Amino acid sequence: MTAFIYLASQSPRRSQLLTQLGIRHELLLPGAEEDAEALEVVLPNEAPKAYVQRVTQLKLDAALARMKQRHLPEAPVLCSDTTVALGRTIYGKPVDEQDAARMLRALSGHTHRVITGIALGVGNKQLLACSESRVTFASMSDQDIQAYVASGEPLGKAGAYAVQGAAAAFIARISGSYSGIMGLPLFEAAQLLKAVS
Repeated sequence: MTAFIYLASQSPRRSQLLTQLGIRHELLLPGAEEDAEALEVVLPNEAPKAYVQRVTQLKLDAALARMKQRHLPEAPVLCSDTTVALGRTIYGKPVDEQDAARMLRALSGHTHRVITGIALGVGNKQLLACSESRVTFASMSDQDIQAYVASGEPLGKAGAYAVQGAAAAFIARISGSYSGIMGLPLFEAAQLLKAVS
């Protein structure tokens, strides 16, 4: 596998997952002049999988441009984007605590999809992959939801929860990639990295 890559993600979990695979990496984060959040705007009637693939590609394009602008040594650039979907409804990162509670109420007692897109760019070569998992939440009482929201954990997380955090107490079943639900599907990441090494 590749000896060194750039990770264009602010997620500490993605960095931990790469470390778990033994992949040396450096963060390649947006500068103050970039509006990274603008890339994540959902288009009207956009299907969840199409949304994730489009946003992941936009993040890769921005990161490759960033590497050139900063005159960094050439190395593969890895990007990822995760979304939670219930039917065709996309649940991104909550804007505040009320929004987080709204999302958790919607997910409570249902099975939703977690779709994570992953993109790797090196030279003129770009590879994309997508991981889709299913997560079943037990029914959560209003008290459960309020206590979880008050912990602060849901903020900044797609679908207002972290599978590796306190939300695990409400997850009855998972089908698919645990690391994909965390934000970086390791099997797909390893396959892409092998393809460019």
